Amino acid sequence: MLTAGCILACLIILALRIACHLQAAIGATGAAAFDLTAACSGFVMALVTGSQYIRAGTYKNVLVIGADALSRYIDWRDRATCILFGDGCGAVVLTARDGGECGLLGLDMHSDGNGMRHLNCAYSGAGMKPLSNGHASDEGSYSNLAMNGQEVFKFAVRAVPTVIEAALENANMQREQIDWLVMHQANMRIMSAAADRLGVPPERVVSNLSQYGNTSAASIPLALDEAVRRGDIKPGEVLAMAGFGAGLTWASAIVRWG
Repeated sequence: MLTAGCILACLIILALRIACHLQAAIGATGAAAFDLTAACSGFVMALVTGSQYIRAGTYKNVLVIGADALSRYIDWRDRATCILFGDGCGAVVLTARDGGECGLLGLDMHSDGNGMRHLNCAYSGAGMKPLSNGHASDEGSYSNLAMNGQEVFKFAVRAVPTVIEAALENANMQREQIDWLVMHQANMRIMSAAADRLGVPPERVVSNLSQYGNTSAASIPLALDEAVRRGDIKPGEVLAMAGFGAGLTWASAIVRWG
């Protein structure tokens, strides 16, 4: 079962760079917490990972969190990135239930490190050196986020519909069975192109890009939460989720809500 929000009685917490901090903040002392980093695909990949723990019977409750604070990595002089990205955090709870269909119906995930040059925060610095003469080792850091927007756009327009179609095939489902597209909020043209190829009408594409910009791993759970609160997404409906971004990574999950 997939629901929005968070609970304290989770046994495992999957997050992005914040897992143990959050565990302490919510008092989930019995939980195992770890970070999973896959940038804009991170939420979908964490959702799939958490589902596997439930399917295996290892845990009964999984709190999956997508969070990024991209303002920390932005060069505010770079108009190619600074006007696009935002900070955000969203979460869902996965809960085991007896009998019935698993909420994760199908999935497909990929990565291609050869495309990393088009979207990354490169490491800068000479690297860590051994202690010597009483001095601390050198400090390393990451550069500002850099993106080749044209190449990322071409990649996403090609990859997003393909990965959703592959996840549908894995679920043994057809395009017509999709009730809502809940995609990474990076670019309206990318979302529109995917919807057109899949035959999903615009009113069935969840979008909050105009309010928050690209919040990376947080964008899908934020959009999902708002659509649920509005009453648009209802229990039993089929959602096609897709994340794509730095790595390069791209992933899709077909889920039945609630």
